[in-house]
Amino acid sequence: MKINILNAGYCTAPEHIAIHGGRWRAIHFPTMFALFRHPKFGAMLFDTGYSYRFFDETKKFPKRLYRWMTPVTLHEEDLVVNQLSTFDLQPKDISHVFISHFHADHIGSLPDLNWSRFVYMPHAFAHLRHLPPEEDMKHAYLRGLIPTDFDSRSQLVDMSKPILLSEEYTPFKTGYDLLGDESIIGVELPGHALGQMGIFARDDDGRLFFFVADAAWLKRSIVENRPPHKIANLLFPDPEAYRETLGNLQTYYLTHPDTHVIPSHCDETISEFKVGATRPSQS
Repeated sequence: MKINILNAGYCTAPEHIAIHGGRWRAIHFPTMFALFRHPKFGAMLFDTGYSYRFFDETKKFPKRLYRWMTPVTLHEEDLVVNQLSTFDLQPKDISHVFISHFHADHIGSLPDLNWSRFVYMPHAFAHLRHLPPEEDMKHAYLRGLIPTDFDSRSQLVDMSKPILLSEEYTPFKTGYDLLGDESIIGVELPGHALGQMGIFARDDDGRLFFFVADAAWLKRSIVENRPPHKIANLLFPDPEAYRETLGNLQTYYLTHPDTHVIPSHCDETISEFKVGATRPSQS
């Protein structure tokens, strides 16, 4: 399987919010998505980053607060649909989208992917389904990013059928075989969002990647087990679970140095793996 790490735009926020003891200056947080090209299942994505719909959905108050708190930069060439063409792919070629969680910066391009199956943990969306619109912002959720035929194309992770993981994945003991061939293993990473899913995937060169979504915003948080500023607890449904997950990620990182651990918003990590990337200057 071929794996490419890309990003669809970025937002800016103070570093000290993302990691305890960080600088007060604003830094870039790219919105990572990953492209998998599988010999059997074809092209697939992990998340989708931003799209222009983010701006459409946040024009009016109170949702406009979303773009004020995390100002977004997005160019035409950043859009998922345009980046796919670099790989001679079109949106119709994407067979599956693995959704880590339903925050707006992870699902921005779902409406552009009209032929894809959406794979996610059931409780990641169940609690959002019947929210009154005025509560969307509490969950960083923009309902206009959900395709009208979303349910008919959803492929829920069957959480009644976990698989036991080998020592290669310790301290993570159970996971979910998302394609039935153990090429992509989903694991729950609780704390940041209900039903947040990370995935393990191995490329053709034998490299193992662990995409951890927003279980940490910066790789340094994992390496040093440094959680975000306490104010971030207001954003998390379970701050205690977040800290436990972060501790497990550090344990994994220290005991599996050959695995590439990829947070979804770490500029340093994404720049390292993004082919042809020019790292944006910090401001």
